[in-house]
Amino acid sequence: MDITEKPESLGFSRDRLENITHWMNRYVESGKLAGTQTLVARHGKPVYFNSVGNLDQENNIPWADNTIARFYSMTKPVTSVALMMLYERGLFHLDDPVEEFIPSFANMRRLRPQARDIDDTEPVVTLPTVHHLLTHQSGLTYGFNGGVLGDAYVNSKMDFGVKRGTLEEQVDRLAELPLQFDPGSRWNYGVSTDVAGRVLEVISGQSLKDFLEENIFDPLGMTDTAFDVPEDKIDRFASLYGRGEDGNLTLADPAATSIFKAGATTCYSGGGGLVSTADDYFKFAEMIRNRGKFGSVRLLGSRTVDFMTQNHLDGDLADNGQPVFSEVSFEGVGFGLGGWVMLDPPKSQMMGSVGDFGWGGMASTVFWVDPVEDLTVIFLTQLVPSSLLPLRKELRALVHQALID
Repeated sequence: MDITEKPESLGFSRDRLENITHWMNRYVESGKLAGTQTLVARHGKPVYFNSVGNLDQENNIPWADNTIARFYSMTKPVTSVALMMLYERGLFHLDDPVEEFIPSFANMRRLRPQARDIDDTEPVVTLPTVHHLLTHQSGLTYGFNGGVLGDAYVNSKMDFGVKRGTLEEQVDRLAELPLQFDPGSRWNYGVSTDVAGRVLEVISGQSLKDFLEENIFDPLGMTDTAFDVPEDKIDRFASLYGRGEDGNLTLADPAATSIFKAGATTCYSGGGGLVSTADDYFKFAEMIRNRGKFGSVRLLGSRTVDFMTQNHLDGDLADNGQPVFSEVSFEGVGFGLGGWVMLDPPKSQMMGSVGDFGWGGMASTVFWVDPVEDLTVIFLTQLVPSSLLPLRKELRALVHQALID
């Protein structure tokens, strides 16, 4: 991706943008990250695009402009957009019960308050709906959230992993477990978007993979975005790292033997299954910034994107039971259909603009679009879990301090 405009012509200081480079270098040189990449654009034009460190630490292979990374939960906005494309065709309503599309979700039960056993349940008062899925108010969870239900997810391998059977099979197994709470009563991060992906399959009659390729990836030219990495691209695929007890980076998923290598994927996770590049995801993010359009291609109506990027909760995420997630405070932050919505930057204690929209992934990646400053920001690295370092808060400050207009 070439930078053709002087940063100053777009309201940025070139010198101040270099603070991002220094920041990335500090993390790489200190051994806390293997490699990292940041893209900042304004009015659709890149003002900063730089990579630091390695995609493969063990073999000293530099992170390149076209490095492929695991985007994990940055898949969620993509799946949400895809489902809303069907909404625009009048094929479902947001208040439709999930069981209308997935019969196994009929007669759902929830854990009783203070339950200590997975069988301590009662019938739900409110049926889970498609809207509950898109806003993470469904009562579903993740295993890493812990508790009685989280532990049951772990024991049942309910993680929508690439080799966990088909999406249909996973969702039907999921429906055998109770919900964490009554749908609509609070917010809880979980596998809701995976179930939304299955709803999409039922409505469209296509696999999630085929629908995304036909309706999003191909039209936008996202040629490196998929649910796996073909053999001829594996040399561009970054290895995934964690942190050992000694504080040093440890290999979590080497690229050469990764579970994301082509041929292994059977379950298409709408909540966390995509791999992509900064250039590819930029096209998707720009489509959101442009209210449904990228170049000559329109995926959604402008009012649909406006609707998606509004807060759909009663109050902020803290009011809905989630004051902190990963390393980020959720006070002053709401949630739309598939991503956060900034409501009150001072309350959140993070730089930003009212209405900025985005989401991150388990490997410490993040993106957001800012309608006030007309920004698109993408940050990539490959470190799990995303709570290890305060990268997202720091990047917000770094991007905004470079604005000078």
